[in-house]
Amino acid sequence: MANPAPSVSARKRKPSPLLISVLIVGALVLLLGAAANFYTDILWFTQLGFESVLFTQWIATAVAFIAGFLGMFVPVFLSLEIAFRKRPVYAKISNQIAQYQQIVEPLRKVLRWLFPAFFGVIAGFNVAANWREILLFINSEPTGQTDAVFGLDTQFFMFQAPVIVSLISYLQLVVLVCLVASLAVSYVYGGIEITGRVFRISKSVRIQALILAAIWVLLTGLQHWMGQYLLLSDSSGRFTGPGFADANALIPGLQILAGIGVVVAILFIITASNGKWRVSVIGAALFVVSSLVLTTAVPWGVQQFRVGPDEKSLESEFIAHNIAATRKAFGLENVEVQRYEAVTNAEAGALRNDAVAAANIRIMDPAVVAPTFAQLEQSKQYYRFGNSLSVDRYEIDGRIEDTVSAPREIDISAQDGWYNRTLVYTHGYGLVAAFGNQRSPGGEPVFLENGIPTSGKLGEFEPRIYFGLNSPPYSIVGGEREHPIEVDFPADAESAAEASVAETAESNDVQADAAEEAQSADGERQNLTIFNGDGGPVLHGIFEKLIYALKFQSMELLLSEAVVDGSQILYNRNPMERVSAVAPYLTLDQHPYASVVDGRVVWIIDGYTTSANYPYSKQINLGSTLVDADNPNQRNNQTVNYIRNAVKATVDAYDGSVKLYAWDTEDPVLKAWQNIYPNTLTNMSEMSADLLSHVRYPNDLFKVQREVLSEYHVTDPGAFYSMEDAWRTPENPGRAAAAGAATEIDPATGEPVQGRAATPAQPPYYLTLSAGPDADPSFSIYSTYIPNQTGANARDILTGYLAADANAGTGQDGVVNENYGKLRLLVLPKGSTINGPGQVQNSFNTDPEVSRVLNILRQGETDVISGNLLTLPVGGGLLYVQPVYVQGKSRGFPLLQKVLVSFGDKIAFENTLDEALDKLFGGNSGVAAGDATVAAEATDPVADEADTDAGAGESGTTDAAGSSPTVEANSLAEALAEMQKALSDRDAAMKAGDWSAYGAADARLKAALEKALTLSE
Repeated sequence: MANPAPSVSARKRKPSPLLISVLIVGALVLLLGAAANFYTDILWFTQLGFESVLFTQWIATAVAFIAGFLGMFVPVFLSLEIAFRKRPVYAKISNQIAQYQQIVEPLRKVLRWLFPAFFGVIAGFNVAANWREILLFINSEPTGQTDAVFGLDTQFFMFQAPVIVSLISYLQLVVLVCLVASLAVSYVYGGIEITGRVFRISKSVRIQALILAAIWVLLTGLQHWMGQYLLLSDSSGRFTGPGFADANALIPGLQILAGIGVVVAILFIITASNGKWRVSVIGAALFVVSSLVLTTAVPWGVQQFRVGPDEKSLESEFIAHNIAATRKAFGLENVEVQRYEAVTNAEAGALRNDAVAAANIRIMDPAVVAPTFAQLEQSKQYYRFGNSLSVDRYEIDGRIEDTVSAPREIDISAQDGWYNRTLVYTHGYGLVAAFGNQRSPGGEPVFLENGIPTSGKLGEFEPRIYFGLNSPPYSIVGGEREHPIEVDFPADAESAAEASVAETAESNDVQADAAEEAQSADGERQNLTIFNGDGGPVLHGIFEKLIYALKFQSMELLLSEAVVDGSQILYNRNPMERVSAVAPYLTLDQHPYASVVDGRVVWIIDGYTTSANYPYSKQINLGSTLVDADNPNQRNNQTVNYIRNAVKATVDAYDGSVKLYAWDTEDPVLKAWQNIYPNTLTNMSEMSADLLSHVRYPNDLFKVQREVLSEYHVTDPGAFYSMEDAWRTPENPGRAAAAGAATEIDPATGEPVQGRAATPAQPPYYLTLSAGPDADPSFSIYSTYIPNQTGANARDILTGYLAADANAGTGQDGVVNENYGKLRLLVLPKGSTINGPGQVQNSFNTDPEVSRVLNILRQGETDVISGNLLTLPVGGGLLYVQPVYVQGKSRGFPLLQKVLVSFGDKIAFENTLDEALDKLFGGNSGVAAGDATVAAEATDPVADEADTDAGAGESGTTDAAGSSPTVEANSLAEALAEMQKALSDRDAAMKAGDWSAYGAADARLKAALEKALTLSE
């Protein structure tokens, strides 16, 4: 007998209890994770004192979302309701429509809410994403500057017009969704009948549809009206802003279209009342045809037949608008232009009037000697330095000295276990600085601050680096501990107690009292410490531990007994991330740097306010403009046509505290953000004299300005139109990319330039110089220009030299150097043939004597590294200086061995800059370079033992055994073999940390090198 069929209820499977449990647990986990992120954000911003920034952002985002949601939800809901309520009661419907009704009707009550809510959520998120623009619209103020076409304040173009245009587009979308939704409901419920050739529409549907269509056309007319204002920042033509055809054809056409839109909207309303479609159809067709004619055909005709035959003269007025606006928007309106008649004869004593600049020529390349810093000063495997050093300056013994420096940061990559990575190895230690213009006899930097514990000429300062560019994701520090557990710095048994006592005397606080000495598993003596600052949220109890365990997905944080009461959790420790979080309106400079300021190590970061809507100003792609040999990655694709260095930010490396100083108080963008975030900015008058002495002109702003000025140094509209004197930044001659690897990026569009190799541009350099014959020497940033030519006609000759006074300090609190930021452009005569960096590098590479020496240096286990090629306007001409480094191929590090110099057509290649300058300028340059004492030290027959320990041995010094390292070789092969043996011994000594043996091997290497050079002659 067959089994009876199962009932319908039996066939329906009940959901599995396990599945329900999993879904509930998953939802709770997601909810707890989101709640943890929200709450930890509140704790983090509150601890920093910037909770108003977080709450303002949240409130603005929420209000914008709600407004966007309701702006879509309410009209769509009402449209659906009206369409349903006004449906015909006795409408004849086809079988197909009846089937649609059967499907829709059971879901109608849900869909009436769900459909508007779906589009409301989408609209809400879109509006919420524009919370910054909305706040600027509300809080902006008049700038006092007007555009050249409409005479409107630039506030309208920068802050108001973009929001109005976005609002119009949003309302058009709302109307379109309402129209489509109402027509769909009317079709399903018989308000619209389409059978064969018959098309019928009910009166209610007609009225509703035509009113919506009238609103949409009215908005389209308004969009055309706003389009005329958007033309002022349009960059689709040869230059940004409207040209002759736009001003005389397109703008009037857009104004006429706006009027036609109003007329057509009125016709739609009339049709809605009388039901006569012909007038509305004619009006709509007229609107479409007029759009094509007035926005395309007429402007094209004016351009082709009126402008084309006489473009240069007709566009002159509008090019002048573009030049003036661009120079204003990028801070170039006050560039001091000076003709520079550069001499090429290297006469004796020529540098006598440039003693300060010559004495401060930087021979330490911060991008090359970073590995040298790491090898000599890293000390332990849990420390590290960055890939490039910072150029700074300090007052040493009454003189301002240019330096290269970097903080010694923590590196936990080699540490195992959560305990070590989170609680023990929490911070770096010290800032290492070296003179930029000096070198030891062995080629190492001459340190003015180094060692662990740190010592030198920078005085007493808090050396611990808890916040840096390479800090761990999070660390747990401080708290009510009986014994400290954080590794402070390594120390041997004899010096640990002295270091602890000295630190107690310096700090005289709880932190020093808690410092203790411990021994690691490998027997290394270590000093321990307890963090005693206010650097992060406090873990008061189990609740805070739980939310942070959720945030960082770490059960150890919740369960570890080492996380005691009062512990602080430090995270978001990168200074760039901290400033970006508390000032989300800033574009940050990509070159933060650490300085010792008022007894603390602080990170100094430049912040920019930008806009892409400044009328008539050139549009550039910020990311591609900032790419050069020292910054090969394009990190920012932002398009801008206005930029200001509005904020100087500092981040304390010990406690992470952030201060924002309002630097450009006249910037309208910053004024608006000050209205949005009151009390978050400090006036620059509050900056200490010590801090101001380390503030420098920002690197990225200078890159942007040099790029814009490469075209806009020409202020005559006719010459600008012809592009007869366009310049570009030369390629970097020392560290150029492989040819053909890619294509060059156009700064204006961010798109590749066909047929041009992507050789990186030479970066700007910081150093002390005198930008012009009458200029006083000052810490500056500079770059050079060559003609913007490619192919067979390309010439690598110097056409311009741009420098900015980068020194903000005056020695007084809150008083900024009046020349700070002053841009000077030295223009070389067009008939001059001063070699550019590429030609000078080629001269260096092809000189027979230089090539011979470099080839010898490259033999065996060494590589030759060319440092930055510096250009200085001294001696009435242009001096090129390039340090040359030698590095072992096997775990070696760069050591400065030679210096190349060039002036006019002459070059010199010597062991020191001082010797090279003397040789270049007829035996006596008239000045003493910073490394003038190196030659005397190198010829001293007995080297000081301390110098030997530091690896500063030279030919003629004694090795560790007291014997002379002089190499007795009878052949070049023997000398090269001795070089290789000495290099191997030096590397082995470096690995073992035996610096005495390292110095002896280095001296043998020097002696073998000199012998090889002698035998090769």
